[in-house]
Amino acid sequence: MSESMTREAALRIALAARELPGLEARALVLALAEKLRLPLTETKLAAVSVEDLCEILAGDHADESCALGFDNDRLKAAVRPLWGIGVAGSELPALEPYDADELPASIRVAVASNSGENLDGHFGSCERFLIYQTSPAALRLIDQRSTLAADQAAERNAARAELINDCHIVYVQSIGGPAAAKVVRAGAHPVKIPKAAPAREVLSRLQQSLVKPPPWLAKVMGVPAASLAPYLEAATAEQA
Repeated sequence: MSESMTREAALRIALAARELPGLEARALVLALAEKLRLPLTETKLAAVSVEDLCEILAGDHADESCALGFDNDRLKAAVRPLWGIGVAGSELPALEPYDADELPASIRVAVASNSGENLDGHFGSCERFLIYQTSPAALRLIDQRSTLAADQAAERNAARAELINDCHIVYVQSIGGPAAAKVVRAGAHPVKIPKAAPAREVLSRLQQSLVKPPPWLAKVMGVPAASLAPYLEAATAEQA
């Protein structure tokens, strides 16, 4: 079984089992493997919700309101290490706190990723999307969205696009025309960066552009393009 998961995945499961008194780590591994299928990876574990854990532990009795002897607080405590929270040296980067009223003039950006905090994924095959709230002065990683569930959908690319329908931009290494159309319909603007790079390095360049956005970015942001300002002023003067 150990060959069917990474060392960190095994550590996460062991820490989760500690939060569930009376449940051995081996039993939790078997239950997770039955639900998620092998190999058990950090990406799969990061996608497990409290409701998923309830069903996984209940097994054939999942329709009985998950009568396991574990209250909701216990289950919440158990999923946190599965997500990598509090696990030192995690492959997945730590999320940063963010409230909706913070970072004025910011946009939300998705990054296709397969490893760490890198832009190194293709839209149709990446393991996760890293979600950043981005303003000219600040950059925060606020979410990580596994594509595991989306890949079970009949329309995989449409399901992946829905994962990022609250984002203004999605950075990918590559994306096909039909998939790009689905992303645009979901409300995001796809940008291709063929060469893999650290996500924050790519986004730092975007931050500089947010100060005086070019026309395509201004359209995404829903603000006038700074480069068009002289023409707008001239048109206004003529109308006057």
